[in-house]
Amino acid sequence: VVDCAHGAAYQVAPDVFHELGADVVAIGAAPNGFNINDGVGAVHGEHLAHAVQANEADLGIALDGDADRVVIADADGRTYNGDELLYVIVRDRIANGGRVAGVVGTLMTNLAFEKRLADLSVPFERAKVGDRYVLELLERKGWQLGGEGSGHLLCLDKHTTGDGIVSSLQVLAAMRRAGKSLAELTADLKLLPQTLVNVRVRNGFEWKSYAPLHDEVRAIERELAGGGRILIRASGTEPVLRVMVEAEEADLAHALAHRLASTVPAA
Repeated sequence: VVDCAHGAAYQVAPDVFHELGADVVAIGAAPNGFNINDGVGAVHGEHLAHAVQANEADLGIALDGDADRVVIADADGRTYNGDELLYVIVRDRIANGGRVAGVVGTLMTNLAFEKRLADLSVPFERAKVGDRYVLELLERKGWQLGGEGSGHLLCLDKHTTGDGIVSSLQVLAAMRRAGKSLAELTADLKLLPQTLVNVRVRNGFEWKSYAPLHDEVRAIERELAGGGRILIRASGTEPVLRVMVEAEEADLAHALAHRLASTVPAA
């Protein structure tokens, strides 16, 4: 199944995979100027998973409207995000080409991904959220591989900017070379549950110097004891503070994120 999100790749993507030998069921391939990303594409992975199972397909590939992001679903209806797909690509490069110089993620990249790269002795650095920042850091470091959990992946030896079709082909090639499914290739990557809470604050709120917030951050970090992560960042477009907590259990991540968010004075 190839989901084109009623977007830029609606003509190209199905043909690419067909010409490479796949039996393709194209969905999200009827743009009308208004329906781009509307319930379809990489931002609606649940729709892709349903389509894969409904069509008894082996895999589903979903692009977003401008076709620079990708998520993939398997026959069991499990979807794989950008962190997982990037991990598959990294492992494939190591298995078939030797050393990977380094990988760039973002502030939102799952902690489990970072820890697995450390296990593999692969350097990892975080850029600000946004593909442009990933690209800038890759170029500065002279590395080739990077991406975001949203599915925007960069393989600079294959393309110069995000391209969901090329990125998905890197994953498919890795599966083919290994002779393994995505579930098998990601079996040793157990992403930590994340909870993100958006808190609307008054204009000009100086959260970086707000002591109660940072006291609570330190308390929660002690509780996590290295088994999770806290990220606080201000929105660049609205007076909103984004509070994210990763933990080994979803309930714990949820509870701690809301506890931390409650220390922020709402607008």
